[in-house]
Amino acid sequence: DPCRNFHCKRGKVCHADKQGKPHCVCQDPAACPPTKDYEHVCGTDNKTYDGTCQLFGTKCQLEGTKMGRQLHLDYMGSCKYIPPCTDYEVDQFPLRMRDWLKNILIQYYERDLNTSGILTEKQRNKVKKIYQNDKRLVAGDHPVELLLHDFEKNYHMYVYPVHWQFHQLDQHPVDRLLTHSELAPLRASLVPMEHCITRFFQECDGDQDKLIALKEWCHCFGIKE
Repeated sequence: DPCRNFHCKRGKVCHADKQGKPHCVCQDPAACPPTKDYEHVCGTDNKTYDGTCQLFGTKCQLEGTKMGRQLHLDYMGSCKYIPPCTDYEVDQFPLRMRDWLKNILIQYYERDLNTSGILTEKQRNKVKKIYQNDKRLVAGDHPVELLLHDFEKNYHMYVYPVHWQFHQLDQHPVDRLLTHSELAPLRASLVPMEHCITRFFQECDGDQDKLIALKEWCHCFGIKE
């Protein structure tokens, strides 16, 4: 099979011509495998797609058009009304996000106690100090006042989780700058639950160059230089 080790970008599939030469063609959205309701996604055209295969296949077929350039994955799940984010909400957002990142790392650490593999040894050593600290705020739906008090009192527990998330996202390429596409996986999964995330990322980009540097990222989360 000439297509066996021939890779195409998202929205395209490999097709062998009459001479057996492989090349990439647009995925037919109608030919995408069936999906479950929880695999549905919402496009930036506010239309629900059965899955990412259908969305990126549609985008590929619109290649070269304004509609094609503007169509991206907006968020996971069917399209729904996303309320605008108020100034008060965007100010509170870093408190919840910091706490969430800290708790994700602790969950990874707890899983690694039985079967290592998620965190590197260096990462485990960093998270171990947070995990063993008896002053740690346990996971839960805490009021904003408590999250703020805990951040001020236990500031050192939040520095590493914020840095860790930046480096998890900074992958294509690793250059200490986050692009729109690098932020997309985190943003797309969180929009239905945290409607302020889009505005938060926009406001993190202090110099408006469409890139979020590590310094800008830390500043957004209240981490000092």
